[in-house]
Amino acid sequence: MERAHDTMMNPPIEELLGRVDSKFELVTLAARRARHINAYFNQLGEGLGHMIPPQVSSVSRKPLSIGFEEIAADKIVRTELVPVEEIDETADPLGQPGDALEGADTTDGE
Repeated sequence: MERAHDTMMNPPIEELLGRVDSKFELVTLAARRARHINAYFNQLGEGLGHMIPPQVSSVSRKPLSIGFEEIAADKIVRTELVPVEEIDETADPLGQPGDALEGADTTDGE
């Protein structure tokens, strides 16, 4: 009977790589979330309450490990940001290009 290879990291990297496009994205996503978790724990005594607490129950005390666990639990998902240069300025708020100018009075009042 073959037993799964025990690793130091739980959840295993192989499991996490299926949730992102590359190992670099995984590291970036987990590190960013670890910074947010660390900021949350640092501001607890101040009562600010604007940071998002950890989204999973964890026995780990390290923010990076908690970040990896949140990724494994699909609580943290990577989204693609659209650069400002690519946003169509003529689009209406619903994202339909050109409709914002349709029917608008474009004359100088004459």
